[in-house]
Amino acid sequence: MPQHQRQDFRLFHRLRVRWAEVDMQKIVFNAHYLMYFDTAITDYWRALGMPYEEGMASLGGDLYVVKATVEFHASARMDDQLDVALKCSRVGNSSLSFHGAIFRGDEHLISGELVYVFADPATQTSRPVPAALRELLQAFEAREDVLELQVGSWDQLGDGAAGLRRAVFVQEQGIPLELEMDAADATAVHAVARNRLGQVVGTGRLLQAEPGVGKIGRMAVHRVLRGSSVGRRVLLALMEAARARGDREVVLHAQRSAVGFYDRLGFQARGEPFQEAGIEHLEMVKSV
Repeated sequence: MPQHQRQDFRLFHRLRVRWAEVDMQKIVFNAHYLMYFDTAITDYWRALGMPYEEGMASLGGDLYVVKATVEFHASARMDDQLDVALKCSRVGNSSLSFHGAIFRGDEHLISGELVYVFADPATQTSRPVPAALRELLQAFEAREDVLELQVGSWDQLGDGAAGLRRAVFVQEQGIPLELEMDAADATAVHAVARNRLGQVVGTGRLLQAEPGVGKIGRMAVHRVLRGSSVGRRVLLALMEAARARGDREVVLHAQRSAVGFYDRLGFQARGEPFQEAGIEHLEMVKSV
């Protein structure tokens, strides 16, 4: 397998070598490198904006490994910070080939190759790679945007937004449906993020709290894609909508677990924590 450079890849998964992963020679035990690549492949699907299980179900198949190889150039040691890089290098009739590299800084330590076959989950017999998956992989590797952001009314976007909000707020967090879906949806500005398979993976809404003040709420991201860019992009789209209509600031009620997310985007806490729908929140505000 060829030596790689960092610029050969779009996807990087960062990890730190743990004590349990080194052997008596005080270097990473060889089998763990396959685990590193397998961990990174999960991040690859996340970078495509694709919840893997639901995405594959919509495509009518699943991926099965038929080949996994590792080539060693140098060893990683405990506490090394590594970047595991992956790219889809080939899409065949029924197979996908990924090439990978593990870097310590700019030093290329490990090369890898993973080959998958797209197959019927019931029989594990191969079938052609769906055109939608082929196009998604090619778009990502061409460094194209894999998400579509739409901003509009409830009539335009409500069907997509409602399904994700029910999954996040009602099913995951146990908020009563009658509290989650309210009359304010009809007058709010909504943002919806879809991946290239048409799946809704993020949503939020913007209300008019008072003249010149927008209120962002109902921010929801698909469980699998949290920590990616989806939430940030939905939030920025709503802030742009607030700015376009002349708001001077936006306010939101952040769940305590999400305060760090909003803090990194420049929101500031205001007041004391409070309960809303049985969950602790903190009011946060930002000028637009």
